[in-house]
Amino acid sequence: MFKIPAKDRVWEIDTPQIMGILNATHDSFYEASRVQLLDIAVKKAGTFIQNGASIIDIGGQSTRPGAQMISVADEIQNVVPVIEAIRAQYPSVFLSVDTFQSKVAEAALLAGADIVNDISCGSFDPAIIKIVATQNAGYIGMHLTGDKNSMHLVPTRNNIIKEVVEYFEQKKKEFTQLGISSWVIDPGFGFGKSIQDNFELVKSLNQFTTLALPILLGVSRKSSIYKTLEIDANEALNGTTVVNTVGLLNGANILRVHDVKEAYQITQLLPYLS
Repeated sequence: MFKIPAKDRVWEIDTPQIMGILNATHDSFYEASRVQLLDIAVKKAGTFIQNGASIIDIGGQSTRPGAQMISVADEIQNVVPVIEAIRAQYPSVFLSVDTFQSKVAEAALLAGADIVNDISCGSFDPAIIKIVATQNAGYIGMHLTGDKNSMHLVPTRNNIIKEVVEYFEQKKKEFTQLGISSWVIDPGFGFGKSIQDNFELVKSLNQFTTLALPILLGVSRKSSIYKTLEIDANEALNGTTVVNTVGLLNGANILRVHDVKEAYQITQLLPYLS
């Protein structure tokens, strides 16, 4: 079992968990994940919980290729009211804020979030790690190359698995020095990686277990799936389910998804098949 700090609670991960994606944006790549009205956000969170989600991930800045970066103030305005409303309605669910900005993370944690989900693993705004440590919050750090403008460019590489393992080994050392020893890693499916790289990560997730940290897999409806199948994101649920199943069989602990019910059903069936 993994035990991750989550402010005044402990986030225990002993069986596969489902994280539902709730985008408080107008331009996230999958239109059905977008919510900009509080009542719709709360209703969707309730549906996620009913369908098996134990974590709701709330984002106010799209990180899709070509997305426009908004101001910190606008991002805070996007996420804080949603976090407050969902926390008031569902006090026991874990809430994460999907941000790489330290000021957004701080505002979200004060509003009721328990976890910071940072695609940059502290590289875009190093102060975010200090916020997490000070608040004793949960933390998810993702493998990423480049900066805000180049994070979707695919660099030349020889061994994606070796690169990602070494990246997280270095991050473990850095974070331990700052007081964070228990956190979640995300290999970064879809960020600065070729289609081949992405699928190699899923096939080789068990190689990350040497890091002794829980693994989040976020493949939901992403382009490596729908481009391979020659469809679009709206048609990519079945492909997502296949990749998520392989990920769980290879050691994923958390699935970050748009379609909670279908992902939760995988976790219900898996004990009978593995």
